[in-house]
Amino acid sequence: MSGWLDLEEAQKRLLALAPRMGSGQVAVDAALGRVLSADVKARRTQPPADLSAMDGYAAAGNGPWQLIGESRCGAPFTGTLTPGQTVRISTGAHMPEGADRVLLQEDATRQGERIAANEAPVPDRHIRRRGFDFQKGDTLLTAGTVMGPAHIALALSGGHAKVPVVRLPKVAVLDSGDELAADPANCAPDQIPASNGAMIAAMVAPLVGEPMRIGPVADEMDALASALEQARDCDILITSGGASVGDHDLVQDALRQCGAAIDFWKVAIKPGKPLMVATRTLGERRQLIIGLPGNPVSSFVTAFLFALPAIRKSLGLAPELPTPQTRIAGEPFAAGGPRREFVRGISDGTSVVSANSQDSSALASLARANCLIERAPYAAKTAQGELLTVYNLQNGGFAPL
Repeated sequence: MSGWLDLEEAQKRLLALAPRMGSGQVAVDAALGRVLSADVKARRTQPPADLSAMDGYAAAGNGPWQLIGESRCGAPFTGTLTPGQTVRISTGAHMPEGADRVLLQEDATRQGERIAANEAPVPDRHIRRRGFDFQKGDTLLTAGTVMGPAHIALALSGGHAKVPVVRLPKVAVLDSGDELAADPANCAPDQIPASNGAMIAAMVAPLVGEPMRIGPVADEMDALASALEQARDCDILITSGGASVGDHDLVQDALRQCGAAIDFWKVAIKPGKPLMVATRTLGERRQLIIGLPGNPVSSFVTAFLFALPAIRKSLGLAPELPTPQTRIAGEPFAAGGPRREFVRGISDGTSVVSANSQDSSALASLARANCLIERAPYAAKTAQGELLTVYNLQNGGFAPL
C-alpha cells in the first residue's frame, strides 16, 4: 500500500495541524459544555461562617437551655450565647457566637422558653464549619475542565459571574456531488438525498455548536470555488465527497486553486481510504481542511476518527482520540484484509456482534450500530468469546456505554 498512511501516522499529522483557539470570557450560566482556558480560583470562602446542618436549636454548653432568639437563613442571630442559652435555628443558618452544638428538633422538648434535650447533643456535630467546602484563593476548577452543571454551581458559589473559556472554533461543513438532492422529499430517480452534511454537522455540534452548512455543491470548479470562499472565515472546514481523484472528484483541484496545500490523502483504513487533509493560509490564520469520503459510512467513520479529534485538539480537550475498550466477541469474525478495518458493531456493554451490512453506503446498519469494532491489518480469525477492541459511539463523542 505504497503512499498510504497508517492510521496512527495520519492522526498524528492531522493533530499537528489543528488550529489552537484563543480564549475569552463568558457568563457562568452560559458556560455549559465550554472548556476552561485558565484556572478558576475562589473569590470568597464557602461557607462564609459556621452553619447549622439541621433544623433545631443552636446551644451553648449543656442543657437545659433558655431560648433567647432565632437564627434563620438570611437573618442571623446577632448576639453572643453564654452557657445555658439557645436560639432556634434553621438548616443553613449562621451559628451564633458562643454556640457549640446543635440540638435536633426531634430531640428537643420545649416548655415555654425552656428547652430540654431528650438526647444530649454532641458538641460540634451537625455544624458546617466556615470554609470546609473551599476558602478564598483555593483553585476551584482547572484549565481544561469541561463545564458541567456542578462546575457552573461551583464557579458561581466561588464568586464568579464570568469564567475564562477556550474560544469555539468556527467550523464549516460542505457536502458536494451532482447526485445530491437538497430536498429529500423531492429527489429525482438519478439523485440521492444529501445526508452527509447534516450527519457531520450533528457529530460536531456537541463540541462547537451549530456549524456553518454549505451545499450540496455541484461538481463544478466555479461552484466549489464559491463554496470555499464562503468558508474562508472558518477555522476548520470539513468537506464530504469529491476528495478522491476520479474525473468528477474536483475538491482537491479546487483547493489547490484557492491556495491550499494538500498534506496527505489516502489512509490505510476501511471504510474511509480517500481521506484528505489540507491547509490554506488566510491572512494570519491557517485553516484546517478535512476532506471526507462521499459514502456515508466512510464519511461517518472518518469524521469520528479525524474530524472530532481535530476539534478536540483545537479546544484543548483530552483525550483527543477516541478511547479503545474491549468487548467479548459474541460471534466469530473472519480474518481481515490489508487495511485497518472499522466494523459497525452492536454491543450490550459486555459482548459485541457486527451489524448486518458492512457496505460503506449502508446507513441502516450504521444507525443500528453503537460502536466500531477495530480489526488490525491482516487480523487473524476471531473466535466467539475472544476479546475485540471497540470504540463506543454516542452523539459523536467518546463516552463509554
